[in-house]
Amino acid sequence: MAWLLHFHNQGRKLGMAICFDNTYAQMPDRFFERVAPAHYPKAQLLRVNASLADELGIDPDWLESKQGEAILAGNELADGAEPIAQAYAGHQFGGWVPQLGDGRAVLLGEVIDREGRRRDIQLKGAGRTPWSRGGDGKSPLGPVLREYIVSEAMVALGVPTTRALGVVATGEEVQREEPKPGGVLTRVAASHIRVGTFQYFHARNDREGLRLLGEHVIARHYPELIGQQQPWMALLESVLKRQAALVAKWMQLGFVHGVMNTDNMAVSGETIDFGPCAFLDTFSFGKVFSSIDRGGRYAWDQQPLMAHWNLVRFAETLLPLIDSAEEEKVEAAEAVLASFEEYFQKVYYRGFADKLGLRVVGPDTGSWIRSTLELLESCHVDFTRFFASLGDVVRGQESNLRSEFQDQGPLNAWLSKWRAITENQPDIERMSACNPWRIPRNHRIEDLIEAAESDDFIPFHRLVDALAHPFEKDPRYTDMEAAPRPEECVDETFCGT
Repeated sequence: MAWLLHFHNQGRKLGMAICFDNTYAQMPDRFFERVAPAHYPKAQLLRVNASLADELGIDPDWLESKQGEAILAGNELADGAEPIAQAYAGHQFGGWVPQLGDGRAVLLGEVIDREGRRRDIQLKGAGRTPWSRGGDGKSPLGPVLREYIVSEAMVALGVPTTRALGVVATGEEVQREEPKPGGVLTRVAASHIRVGTFQYFHARNDREGLRLLGEHVIARHYPELIGQQQPWMALLESVLKRQAALVAKWMQLGFVHGVMNTDNMAVSGETIDFGPCAFLDTFSFGKVFSSIDRGGRYAWDQQPLMAHWNLVRFAETLLPLIDSAEEEKVEAAEAVLASFEEYFQKVYYRGFADKLGLRVVGPDTGSWIRSTLELLESCHVDFTRFFASLGDVVRGQESNLRSEFQDQGPLNAWLSKWRAITENQPDIERMSACNPWRIPRNHRIEDLIEAAESDDFIPFHRLVDALAHPFEKDPRYTDMEAAPRPEECVDETFCGT
């Protein structure tokens, strides 16, 4: 560890601007590797999330200072930071990888925010770790900006998610298919513990490691389970419910995660790892964006199935912790897993009912939602604009909605049924609260990345600001509501690693 001590001695230790209170770094050494972030002498701070900093009890003005910039770049360590790279494994596109781990991320430590919640602070793109698997551990600036944009948009859209505290341009080039400017994202999460973290210890038959990890997760994320006689099946059920609700929310916003591997499913129930993600423009059930998802494994309509598949893998890791006959504990796990479909449908139907202004979810609601989505797909209609414009219909303005359809016949038939179902009294309050005018459209993100690679960050800042209040009409951002023209559509996204 002499190299780490050398790093500490070289770096100027700072004061208590960040009050760390670390627990994961106190776990046994096999849970992580102690590492040092890379040094970027030409780093430039691009943006600080002032409201999140304040939420964490960090002075935003300090964070924007040279000292704050040094920490967000990984060039300095604040007092109390214990930088580590976490170990985990995972199934990637269904294929088992027994050892993954943080290959380009460094967990600086944990803080207790103003609401008493424990939050991780992590640097992404912070350089090589023992888990880098031959990579450089760095990140191009583009994926860093994408994650900042999309994760903060998710917050405004009401989706549980990791957050972006700040973003830094490293001033260095990262070599991928071609040289790209580098960046570092400071990510905040309830934790970075994944289904793949449990799989890591399960694959090594490390029952004690599984128990310690499970107890840590219960204490941190599900304290209501402490003291239960059957905590492990209760944990499975709790994680299942959060994941079902999360994926339903994704789908109600037209979000495609793109890489729902088990190492990208956080047991806290937050959206994590915004790699090849995208929001739908024209609706399609089987829409895939990820350049490597050639089989459509993680398409829009496959996300519930993949969440359930990941939860089955999670259940497998918990079985060794249960002291009962193998057949009994397998039956118990299968009973919990069988509840996924019912719970998912409940939150999925209620969410889409809200988007459509339906006050009650009835026996026919599911088929009505399906027929609505089939209308959008067959008529090649923009998902977000359809639901936002439907609110205008309630306000007596049909022109926006009609402009989305080339053929008015199918729309007229649908509107007639919709008015009958809602008895001409759709719940406009519900509709307005869940149908955004603005989302992080893929072509906008690609445009701002291209501009940023030429040192123009104005489009990045403008899009962040435009997405802060997505449910409110704002004349400053009317252009951000528009769907892409055919030549602007971006149908393929990349992981960026």
